Amino acid sequence: MSRYTTSATSTGRDGRATTSDGMLDVKLALQKELGGDGDGVNPEQLFAAGYAACFASAMQLVAGKKKVDVTGMSITAEVGLSPNGKGGFGLDVTLRAKLPESLSPEVAQDLLEATHQVCPYSNATRGNIPVNLVTE
Repeated sequence: MSRYTTSATSTGRDGRATTSDGMLDVKLALQKELGGDGDGVNPEQLFAAGYAACFASAMQLVAGKKKVDVTGMSITAEVGLSPNGKGGFGLDVTLRAKLPESLSPEVAQDLLEATHQVCPYSNATRGNIPVNLVTE
């Protein structure tokens, strides 16, 4: 049973996307790189923002359990959209973790990999799209 459920409705890449509670209401536009005017948000940007926020929250949870201080950390999600060779498109993701300099490379990598096992977005994408983990 879900602890939380939400919904969003969209009219397409050149339309709008809204959540059922009205907290999100954005104009959508096809990217210039795909032949659109780029005068709006696109689904890949929304996915990147959601994945970055979810991964950052998961990292705070994991770091707390491991008693690792990640104050000041940030996560950047880079989402790529590429033809899949079957007439459609696929996504790829690079997650860049900016972590405190006080963490050793080994601790940082362990934290990143442990977070990747906990994050709901990571669990949803695992085995479906490539996700590259990078510490900075």
